[in-house]
Amino acid sequence: MAKQEEQNQEQQGENINSKDFLIGSLIGGIVGASVALIFAPKSGKELRGDLNQGAHYVKDRANEWKSVAYDKGSEWKDYAKHQSEQIGKQVSGASQNISKKLQDTKDTIQEKLNKDEDPEKAAEEVAQAIEEAANAVDEQQEEKK
Repeated sequence: MAKQEEQNQEQQGENINSKDFLIGSLIGGIVGASVALIFAPKSGKELRGDLNQGAHYVKDRANEWKSVAYDKGSEWKDYAKHQSEQIGKQVSGASQNISKKLQDTKDTIQEKLNKDEDPEKAAEEVAQAIEEAANAVDEQQEEKK
């Protein structure tokens, strides 16, 4: 579980670095294009046309990055959903196994009490049944780790 959390943190760090790079690239591209156009020896009409063309280019690039971000977000959502379903199934299975073992122990104890045997012997058998159930629960927990 700790390994998976470490991988998630590492991937989040990579996502943040990618996001920072993307934002820096967009801002740098806009500033660079604007400075180049402002200092170029062109008429006002040509300059406005170039600025308009640059703005369309930046808009198109932003839309492309938006699509990539949306796809990655969908992938992460699906991954998280799958993982939560798997964990839910594991917990449900373990819970059912423990419930069954506890019910079996309860039935065994009830049988021993109903037989009207020697109370001391019945108490020993009940204690043994409880110990077996506790060991089974401990084994289940160790398997999960």
